[in-house]
Amino acid sequence: MALLLSLAGCSGGVLDPQGPIGAADAKILLNAVEIMLAIVIPTLVAVLAFAWWFRASNTRARYLPDWAYSGRLELIVWSIPLLVTLFLAGVIWIGAHDLDPSRPIAPQRKPVEVQVVSLDWKWLFIYPDQGIASVNQLVVPADVPVHFSLTSATVMNMFFVPQLGSMIATMYGMVTQLYLEAGHVGDFYGESAQLSGDGFSDMHFTLRAVSVDAFAQWVAATRQAGPALDRAGYIALSQESRHVRPFTYRAVEPALFRAVVDREFPAGPGPTGGTGGPSVHPAGAR
Repeated sequence: MALLLSLAGCSGGVLDPQGPIGAADAKILLNAVEIMLAIVIPTLVAVLAFAWWFRASNTRARYLPDWAYSGRLELIVWSIPLLVTLFLAGVIWIGAHDLDPSRPIAPQRKPVEVQVVSLDWKWLFIYPDQGIASVNQLVVPADVPVHFSLTSATVMNMFFVPQLGSMIATMYGMVTQLYLEAGHVGDFYGESAQLSGDGFSDMHFTLRAVSVDAFAQWVAATRQAGPALDRAGYIALSQESRHVRPFTYRAVEPALFRAVVDREFPAGPGPTGGTGGPSVHPAGAR
């Protein structure tokens, strides 16, 4: 329990949630640990108690070499794991419905739309309503739901902001949905949580949660600088690259994300293993 409490104080990870989804995920994790302790703690206590009672110097301990069965012990042995399983199943069942990634956090509030494309080895974030995009930097308003539509231009990756919760896959030719919300202004670490080749260690980004006014100012400033992202620019961006510093696009070609999902562009080569071997293409790549 002391270890659990110390982990709860760690900053920057899943046990330091900074949004409603992250807080709900952490609650499920801690509840599951507490329920499983119903088996762990009595088992540890029983081991110590049995070792002490049946020590060689205890003449009061009964030695029963022919003992084979006890209905009462069988009831205890099976009832505790059964109850733990039922409790865990209930927690998972409720959590799976309440935390469905595609379920809006607050249906009455309009979310910010962000389209995510995982590339080799960087992240492209498109803001369709604002008509801008960024690479390896995600800026969102705090206390406002964000609706992510995610795909991959290469092999499967995992989009994950630990403090906000809900890791989700990005897959070639498919779109996954995710709702998140930052509970306050701050910078939060984001990453790919699935190995995707030589440049995997570079697939991280910063999610900047800013005030609503600061977000509007960032959008206005982004529209005034940087290149425009068209199809030719996207093909150039999709090539393998490492250590890509964050930058922005002042404009994005309409329906670019849909074109990526519909496989109108060549698939990324994916990991080569660093040995010059054949490229690994996603299933169904042209």
